[in-house]
Amino acid sequence: MNEPVLNNIKDVYFHNLLVAVDDSPDAVLAFKYAIHRAIKDEVGLTLVSVLENDDYNIYEALSKDFVHGAREDMEKRIAEYKQKAEEAGVKEVHTVVAEGDPGETIVKEVIPHVKPDLLIIGSKSKEGIKKRFGSQAAYMAKYSPVSVLVVR
Repeated sequence: MNEPVLNNIKDVYFHNLLVAVDDSPDAVLAFKYAIHRAIKDEVGLTLVSVLENDDYNIYEALSKDFVHGAREDMEKRIAEYKQKAEEAGVKEVHTVVAEGDPGETIVKEVIPHVKPDLLIIGSKSKEGIKKRFGSQAAYMAKYSPVSVLVVR
C-alpha cells in the first residue's frame, strides 16, 4: 500500500447522529448502537419516528381524533426513547415526529431539517407493516444525502 495516501486521509468523524425508531427489533438495535456511538464520540443524537398514513383504514384516516391520538401515542413513545438515551448518558438528545412514508419523509424532510452526518436505521420495519428491507431501509440507503448505517 502507498503510505503517503494513508497519511493524507482524515478520520471520518460524525458530529450529529440521526436514528429512526419504530419498536421493531432491528430499530431497537439501531437505537442501542446510536446511544453507544453518541456517548463514545460525545455527539448529539436525534431520534425520529414517522407516523405512516397508509397504516390507517379509510375510516381512521378520516377521523381527526384517531390521527391526533396516534400522533400523541407516537410522541409519548419517542419521549420514552429520549429518556432512555439521556439515562444512558447521551448529553444532547432531540426528537422529531413526522408523518408520511418513512423512507421518503426521513430523506426528503427530516435530514434537511436536522442536518445529521450519519443516519442509523434498522434493516426491517416493525411487524405488521408490509414494507421490509427491500423498500424503506433500501430507499434510505440509496437516496440519503448523508452516510447510512444499517443495523441488523
